[in-house]
Amino acid sequence: MITIVDYGLGNIQAFTNIYKRLDIPVSVASTPDDLAKADKIILPGVGSFDWAMASLDNSGMRECLDDLVLNQGRPVIGICVGMQMMAKRSDEGTLPGLGWIEAEVKRFNPTDQDGNRILLPHMGWNDVTPLDTEDLFREVKDARFYFLHSYFFLPFNQEEILAITEYQGQRFASAVRSGAIYGVQFHPEKSHQWGITLLKNFAEL
Repeated sequence: MITIVDYGLGNIQAFTNIYKRLDIPVSVASTPDDLAKADKIILPGVGSFDWAMASLDNSGMRECLDDLVLNQGRPVIGICVGMQMMAKRSDEGTLPGLGWIEAEVKRFNPTDQDGNRILLPHMGWNDVTPLDTEDLFREVKDARFYFLHSYFFLPFNQEEILAITEYQGQRFASAVRSGAIYGVQFHPEKSHQWGITLLKNFAEL
């Protein structure tokens, strides 16, 4: 069962619709009891880092989520801010992150190497270059995904980078993996067939 964490943020219905079309069992969790039934977990996220962390804490599901991921090893994928929440901290806020991955979230440099102003947020379609095509990116050809963010995920261990993307001269990790913990900076639920294939791959891990 794929379970989407509903703590008030994220495109819940879009994920649900995709999995229903794929005929893959899906549920939405808004309580710890709902969440405890999950085989695999999607942690979506939109908006600011601190708002997302506070919303998750206020949902009452934080303790159950930590237990499922850290102690029981349930596969999880964080989407956009949901990925950033997995880090230890973020330049965007003051609250600590979940700390599931040794990483921090950094703001894009405001200018490029020539001093030209960078357009932020990074919004729209961009190429994604997988470094591993055995799991999430299996059969994802010529990968292009939809992005909307001004901050990027910086893992301390470079071997945890699963895919990279370049935006106006700045390269960043657009997907990461640490054990059964996955994160993607883009929005697969808005990325047509590329996103559908990636979400199907996650369900089949």
